[in-house]
Amino acid sequence: MKKWGFFVMIILLLGVGFRYFGPSSQQENKLMNEQRLVRGETATNSESNTGSNTESNTESNTNKNSAANTVSIDITEDQVYQGDLLLVNKEYPVREESVKADIVNLFEQKDLVQGYGLLDTNIRLSKSVAQTFLKMIEDAKGDKVNNFLISSGYRDFEEQDGLYQQKGSDYALPAGYSEHNLGLSLDIGSTEAEMSTASEGKWLKENAWKHGFILRYPEDKTAITGIQYEPWHFRYVGMPHSAIMQERGFTLEEYVDFLRDNQNLLTEIDGKYYEVTYHPVSDDTAIELPAGRKYEISGNNIDGVIITME
Repeated sequence: MKKWGFFVMIILLLGVGFRYFGPSSQQENKLMNEQRLVRGETATNSESNTGSNTESNTESNTNKNSAANTVSIDITEDQVYQGDLLLVNKEYPVREESVKADIVNLFEQKDLVQGYGLLDTNIRLSKSVAQTFLKMIEDAKGDKVNNFLISSGYRDFEEQDGLYQQKGSDYALPAGYSEHNLGLSLDIGSTEAEMSTASEGKWLKENAWKHGFILRYPEDKTAITGIQYEPWHFRYVGMPHSAIMQERGFTLEEYVDFLRDNQNLLTEIDGKYYEVTYHPVSDDTAIELPAGRKYEISGNNIDGVIITME
């Protein structure tokens, strides 16, 4: 009986050993290890994917932020021939689309004719230019200079042709080749004396640039402009361009060439910063500009546009 008990105990011990150390146990352990490896690989891949997504999202956000910091503006070829900085001379004529759209008869605009006179009742000019001229005249009054009059402003092509036929090439330009065909230029006189000696002429020569006007045909630049000295002829180009031209002694020809050569100009005027850029235009195109900045666009009447940002 004791022997049988001994044999039963041996059999039980063998069964337990086979359970833990036999082939089935080894297979289970291998399976558990494989499961651990799979779980480890999955975690590693998860970390890898998380890092990749983070980089991708960061790059995407950067692109979005970059896009949010710029604005795309469409430029048409017609814009080359529109604006306040158009160069008009014997080489570059005025086109129909170049003429200012707000031309008015000054005699009919009583609120615009205060503090100065008109040579006749048919003088026309861009309304916005006339408004700026009025502010300039008020400024001159502060310096006790107040005998201004406008002798000529905008002329249509028919008027210009009549003037050319009457006075000839020595005193007039053919229709389309005069700045007067734009609506941006005016001949300013004095009721006291010739503009070359009048206090009005001297004041304008020193101060007109502060209001966006330039003396278009200076005495020492006839070789560049192709026009004799005209102390009465002023042209509106706007700020900061008039200030830059005054400081550098540029005619409009020289200024347009300077921008085409350099393409970018930064300047500060009375604490305000401006960036002026030139962009060649051959077909309709898009230009990227910093978002949130005020800007103006003008063609140069040659081959591109000039963008002025504040």
